[in-house]
Amino acid sequence: MLPRFDMKRLHATLDAERRARGLSWNALTDEINRPFVGTPSIPISVATIRSMPGKRSVTSAVVLQILRWLHRSPESFLAGQDVAPETEKPLPEPGPSRILRFDTRALYAALDAERRRRGLGWNALAQELPGFTESMLTNLSTGPLIGFPRVMVLTQWLHRPAADFVRDHAR
Repeated sequence: MLPRFDMKRLHATLDAERRARGLSWNALTDEINRPFVGTPSIPISVATIRSMPGKRSVTSAVVLQILRWLHRSPESFLAGQDVAPETEKPLPEPGPSRILRFDTRALYAALDAERRRRGLGWNALAQELPGFTESMLTNLSTGPLIGFPRVMVLTQWLHRPAADFVRDHAR
């Protein structure tokens, strides 16, 4: 069983840090959105951040920007982890006017290589990965967005840190 990304714990940590810094939800959102300035990407809304704990999936762009603000890795929010997992690695520091995104094509290539190494077809791989279908996996080759917690199932199955598949993006 692969450890699951704990969205509620991420949100609780974010809220605790927001309170510790004396920030309102609007001020917090402004800080998280600072890297969006100068990009054509749509900033994250306050409502999106506040509603995260009740959602089954949250866009990876939102979670990655929150993790960036917290200076934490996605692996630090895996459920049941009392210590940092071996696959933990810091997210890249892209600099101003750059946002973080998952490189789904690179994720697909890694999944494909490991799938072949293990002698699995795409359908057999999908059966090993909770919440995935064969088409969801093969569609990663075309670069669609992927959300949390689903993306962490893939990185955990690969025994690779999520940061290996995160890139900076200007738009």
